[in-house]
Amino acid sequence: MNTTMPENPQFNKYYRKHQKCLKLNGLQPKTIEAYSRAIRRIGNYFDCRIDNLTSDQLLDYFNELLDSHSWSAVKLDLYGLKFFYTKVLHKTWDDIPLIKPPKTTRIPDILSIEQVDQVFAATNKLSYKVFFFTIYSLGLRLGEGIKLTVGDIDSLNMRVHIRDAKGNKDRLVPLPENTLRVLKKFWTVHRHPHFIFPSRKRGLKNAHLVDLPLERGGIQTAMKAIVRQLGIKKNFMPFPAPQLCNAYAGSRG
Repeated sequence: MNTTMPENPQFNKYYRKHQKCLKLNGLQPKTIEAYSRAIRRIGNYFDCRIDNLTSDQLLDYFNELLDSHSWSAVKLDLYGLKFFYTKVLHKTWDDIPLIKPPKTTRIPDILSIEQVDQVFAATNKLSYKVFFFTIYSLGLRLGEGIKLTVGDIDSLNMRVHIRDAKGNKDRLVPLPENTLRVLKKFWTVHRHPHFIFPSRKRGLKNAHLVDLPLERGGIQTAMKAIVRQLGIKKNFMPFPAPQLCNAYAGSRG
């Protein structure tokens, strides 16, 4: 289904208001993009006439969407449209009787402790080597590692403050002594006043001058290249959720 921006003055007016409401409600950037994409897709499907849709129309839409997209996409479009009706149009929302497909649980492959150590050893770029070690030893998501700041490291109480994590919640994680030593040594190289992992665009010696952290794409590309170099054939999750790397974090505590 088409997700380009429809060319319709009334729809565009609604869409701009929708964007403002999304931001003012404090939603995460990924959620804002997903809900915006939903409204564009629904707008194209219904020829921009989306302010008075019937239950039958929506059942047809979501039934067709499920034929070509995942259940996750169906839910995001549903939530995006509900937000649009309640926050933008200020209309009462009647829940649509959707039937959820049977739940299947797939556990992704994760690297063993030995393989993680191989990744560290094979990583030549210091920024990436320290980054990989940090997220595995602390049990962090990729985005959480990228956003780490100097002020998040509490060496007195040996813990790290993870801010604005999944669900817009903060949490505290234990800080192993070895990880603290690695981070301190790394900081003496770049000396950025804010970011633990500053952008590599100007090199580490001038990293204190940049105003952005490491780029997500560069990190992912580096990890994939190293895994290919090592000949690891697993269909693995390179940056697992915290609960999936507790084994490594515990082994390096």
